[in-house]
Amino acid sequence: MKFICEKQKLQEGISISSKAITGKTTMPILEGIYISAKDNQLKLIGSDMDVSIETMVDADIKEEGSIVIDSRLFGEIIRKLPNSEIIIETLENEIIQITCQKSVFNLVYMNGDDYPELPKINESLSVEVPQNILKSMIRGTSFAIAQDETRPILQGILFEVKDKKLNLVALDGYRLAIRTEFLDNDNDIEVVIPGKTLNEVSRILEDISDIVKITFTDNHILFNLSNTKIISRLLDGKFVNYSSLLPQEYKILLDVKKQELQNCIERASLMAKDSNSNLIKLDIQEENMIITSNSQLGKVREELNINLQGGEIQIAFNSKYLLDVLKNIEDDEVKLEMTSGVSPCVIKCKNTDNSKYLVLPVRLLR
Repeated sequence: MKFICEKQKLQEGISISSKAITGKTTMPILEGIYISAKDNQLKLIGSDMDVSIETMVDADIKEEGSIVIDSRLFGEIIRKLPNSEIIIETLENEIIQITCQKSVFNLVYMNGDDYPELPKINESLSVEVPQNILKSMIRGTSFAIAQDETRPILQGILFEVKDKKLNLVALDGYRLAIRTEFLDNDNDIEVVIPGKTLNEVSRILEDISDIVKITFTDNHILFNLSNTKIISRLLDGKFVNYSSLLPQEYKILLDVKKQELQNCIERASLMAKDSNSNLIKLDIQEENMIITSNSQLGKVREELNINLQGGEIQIAFNSKYLLDVLKNIEDDEVKLEMTSGVSPCVIKCKNTDNSKYLVLPVRLLR
């Protein structure tokens, strides 16, 4: 095998494919990047068997072949080489030579034939979503994925297609995040994708309107970008019936400017950091919301204007859960729907209908 490639292109390919390499494997070959040189393109693959990422890089192929090379070391070498053409060729005794200007590295490589094959995905059942929309939907839900390993299904995000809508749903027992977008597709699909997979997908997606083709089998999902494919196992099991968790009615509705509320909560939470609950109290009055927090460090009081319909209420929250929601809402104004100080609060955008969040309050001791 021998090829010539621009450093920047090769470095980008290594960066993308190595996102799937965790190092937590009993198979040493999975600590490496698979490189195949053919038809004036390099195919780079990284995998941990649960998630695999394949990306293509243009190169001048002098001699075809395939190898596997330690991803960490190879990535470090390429990153530190000059911004110039890199020549890579295999020598005898399973040695690969990397040459760039006056730098020459000789590294041991593994046989490419020993690398596990990627799952075969029959691209029949698929949907198409613009990259920027999918990236925004993942960002707007992934913070609510459960970290608790006792319920593995909640460590994923529900990917649901029905009634010409795509819903992404995440919940962890304390909050629920739902993002919805129109999808011109008549299929009914319901799968649960590991949160780790979607976070890696989000890092690779760009804020552009180019299409991502998403294909499903019973056990796997494939995200197909122009030069990159991401294949992941799906989580087994049935996701929670999330629609049953959403209150069907409310008694109190308030409108508030999102950034003002976020700023007040961020300041109030500074006093709440000495406890695990990050407790802040909201005293919702006719025209004002008063936010307070008391701790051993001291106390804080914030006040902001609101538009209230319904009665006054006192309610408390973990400030982190509210901030996670507000940081991921793209609207300038938000609506808060409540019924009592011990029932869930639903947060929505005031002017758009593509986001819905539920946060459980913290019970206050009387």
